Amino acid sequence: MSSPVPGSPHAERLARVRAELAARGLDGFVVPISDEHMSEYVGAYAQRMAWLTGFGGSAGTAAVLPAKAAVFVDGRYTVQVQDQVDGSLFDYVGVPQSSVAEWLGSHVSAGQKIGYDPWLHGIDWARALEKALAAKGARLVAVDANPLDAAWDDQPAPSAAPVTVHDTSLAGQAATDKRAIIADWLKVKGLDTTVMTALDSVAWTFNIRGEDVSHTPVGLAFALLHADATADLFIAPEKITDAVRAHLGNSVRIHDRDAFEDALAGLAGKKVAVDPDRAVAAIFTALEAAGARIERHRDPAVLPKAIKNAVELGGTRAAHVRDGVAVSRFLKWMEEVAPRGGLDELGAAAKLRAFRDESGALKDLSFDTISAAGPNGALPHYKVDETTNRAVETGTLYLVDSGGQYADGTTDITRTIAIGTPTAEMRRRFTQVLKGHIALATARFPTGTRGSQLDILARQYLWADGVDYAHGTGHGVGTYLAVHEGPQRIAKPAGGQAGTEEALHAGMILSNEPGYYKAGSFGIRIENLVIVVPVRIDGAEEDMLAFETITFAPIARDLVDAALLSPAEADWLDAYHAAVFDKLGAGIGDADRDWLAAACAPIDRGPAALAA
Repeated sequence: MSSPVPGSPHAERLARVRAELAARGLDGFVVPISDEHMSEYVGAYAQRMAWLTGFGGSAGTAAVLPAKAAVFVDGRYTVQVQDQVDGSLFDYVGVPQSSVAEWLGSHVSAGQKIGYDPWLHGIDWARALEKALAAKGARLVAVDANPLDAAWDDQPAPSAAPVTVHDTSLAGQAATDKRAIIADWLKVKGLDTTVMTALDSVAWTFNIRGEDVSHTPVGLAFALLHADATADLFIAPEKITDAVRAHLGNSVRIHDRDAFEDALAGLAGKKVAVDPDRAVAAIFTALEAAGARIERHRDPAVLPKAIKNAVELGGTRAAHVRDGVAVSRFLKWMEEVAPRGGLDELGAAAKLRAFRDESGALKDLSFDTISAAGPNGALPHYKVDETTNRAVETGTLYLVDSGGQYADGTTDITRTIAIGTPTAEMRRRFTQVLKGHIALATARFPTGTRGSQLDILARQYLWADGVDYAHGTGHGVGTYLAVHEGPQRIAKPAGGQAGTEEALHAGMILSNEPGYYKAGSFGIRIENLVIVVPVRIDGAEEDMLAFETITFAPIARDLVDAALLSPAEADWLDAYHAAVFDKLGAGIGDADRDWLAAACAPIDRGPAALAA
């Protein structure tokens, strides 16, 4: 158990929440990182777990009982949660080894009532917890209003920013055409309506973008789409401008977001498609109460959103070249400035943001930059702030995972660089990560291949030394949308992770990001984005796919142990760097071009590598 966090307000907040629960006749409450749309990243108003516990990660849950409380996080946040959350107030519980249901089941007593907000949890989660508590004689109670909102005096209001039109010249397909395809899907399934709750699905389907969630250009909205190709959009009225209203047209009826629950009650007798992975329990409850006939189907926008059209792919390629110029200029700056001393993680992140801003096209970052020096790099999802900010010191590794939101694409790139001379261990691990990255980048695979079948390619060289990394190898990425986008994913099949069994399709964008993390010492990750593309192979008997790398920025050559590379791997690295210079040379400017040429020079293979 850690010692109390100095100056922490969380003891007082926890006490206020317990008092509020007692006043409502509740013996406990579950607090997720979630919103009414089951988003991965949520607006400031929905950061209830962070307010209560201090945890700043993007995935986790807290549970509060009268005399005990706990936070539940996965392996990505094992160290972070201990740094940020007061161990004298909350137990640390790792998942999936344990679960909220198991922990509550071992701590509740018969007759106790545990509350949950049905607008923040999925229906299957709620039913599973209800069953687990019933086995102990306790009850799960859906609350009408979240007790944390009553205890949180200065809770921010939801964003009032207007949404904007995402033009067809960027989207590549008119919103009317997208809704017509969904209407046809409903007819084929014999359905009347589908409930759309995921914010990026709404943004994609209606070709609109917003500013309601940091780094993800979406607006807070629900939608009902019907088999007659009309739709009902539920969104705060102040968000709809005349331009957006004209764009949506007469086939889209606009309602206040607060009218959504009442609209569900009006679907009595209708056959309604609902996605249990994206729609909260309250939606199922409202539809059941109304007498609607619910059918479980995946959100019909998920797969077409993931399979980008030619316009979207052209836009994201252009965005990556623009972004690569900024990242490369930053890497040059780091090489010059960091060894002098006086630089810290926040300063480095701010400088990278400034380079991106200079393009004039940056809308936002695509996530909070992971600017991690030395041992902080060993935290895969580290988030720097004033309390954790660390100096960038000679003799260490610096890891930066960052991305930009541009009107034509979303980027996500990780580079690891040595400050001073790297150790032999650093170079070995970096090269093993690079070899895995290359193995995935050069993979060819038949149509129908799933992400779980490719994951081992990136891990094999680390596994040979008995080491691994605790995160997935690749996630889907949107185009001027969410930087984490399903349904596709490259990761181990264990643990029921969503997306690993999804077949990869031409047009999908994924990350390729193996890594290695030595706790208390350093972290390494090399991340590029790739597009799934069809590939012709002479004599092939099956339709085959491959990856096209679209991220361009130098990979640290001084961290590569060329003796560990095969000739083919060295050829890939040289060809990649040649492509980096070809793509970025014209746009990087005269002052930085010589540096880029040197950073992209062929690797010195040496006699050992040549003999490999």
